[in-house]
Amino acid sequence: MLTEQIIYSILLAFHNMALVGCAAAPFYNRNLVNTRAQYGQKLHYELDKVVEDTLQGNAPYCMAFVAVLLVTGISIPLNYYLFHGVLKQLHPVAMIALALKLASFLGMLIIMVKIFWGINPRLKEIFAKFEPSKTPAPELEKEFFQKRSRRKALCETCLKFAVAVLVFSAFLGFGG
Repeated sequence: MLTEQIIYSILLAFHNMALVGCAAAPFYNRNLVNTRAQYGQKLHYELDKVVEDTLQGNAPYCMAFVAVLLVTGISIPLNYYLFHGVLKQLHPVAMIALALKLASFLGMLIIMVKIFWGINPRLKEIFAKFEPSKTPAPELEKEFFQKRSRRKALCETCLKFAVAVLVFSAFLGFGG
């Protein structure tokens, strides 16, 4: 049983670190985006380059956190199964929390797919057409800020899902 507890504790530690990473990334990204918003929807090449490089550079970290969440989230119940031969029975409150946590996690995944494989590539493509000392084409600048606005809204929702994952995780040990 000591081996089971050690494995469980290690898995839970990694799971919790990934949970914090999933919540921290959209939180800090939101702060960066809100700070940038003070300058309005007019391109400031150097500033916007830093914002885009930062936001799009965070994508691999988000994917890594999600992968760790998925692997550890599956491994924790399998660890119990390995030592007991059955899956752990959960209290109804814990079952509801698990369902809500998984739904929130799925929501985060859907948003990440939309941002990382939909919005970000288009933003990168548009930004590549901008030049530091030239006024951008109005239609490109407009689309650029529309895409950014959509990404911001999705990130706000992702942050809410990440917080929900954290909150529902607290109830998984209910009754046990």
